[in-house]
Amino acid sequence: MENPEIKTIILLCVVVLFCLFFLLIGRRMGLSQGRRQERADWEGHKLQDIVKARLKASRAVLGGLVSEQIAPLLPDFPFDPGDCRFVGKPVDFIVFRGMNEKNITEVIFLEVKSGVGKNLNEQEKRLRDTVQAGRVRWAEYDVQQG
Repeated sequence: MENPEIKTIILLCVVVLFCLFFLLIGRRMGLSQGRRQERADWEGHKLQDIVKARLKASRAVLGGLVSEQIAPLLPDFPFDPGDCRFVGKPVDFIVFRGMNEKNITEVIFLEVKSGVGKNLNEQEKRLRDTVQAGRVRWAEYDVQQG
């Protein structure tokens, strides 16, 4: 004959085992979700820091570009602003000294620097060396109308 107490004990053991099983699965899911959230938070902050750094660099570049273009309007600019022509790359300005008086006496390649990055880049250095070596000449190009 079957004992009702044994059935009750077995039933209680099964219920306890199911509860433990679901508690373990819930804990594991909670830990997994926590790690995912922690990783997302970390990546979000990392991304936020990257965006801040990029914006700061972008502002510096834009500030430099603005400084380059308004340089002829600054009070201590050493050339007549009317003699300057903005080129941008590979040099900021070409100064035609005396152009306003219709008597060009000198052509100057002018690079404007502002902020922290005041060193010439490789292209600017090569242009400077080429000009200083006298490897500059005049050329004309006649466009044929056809």
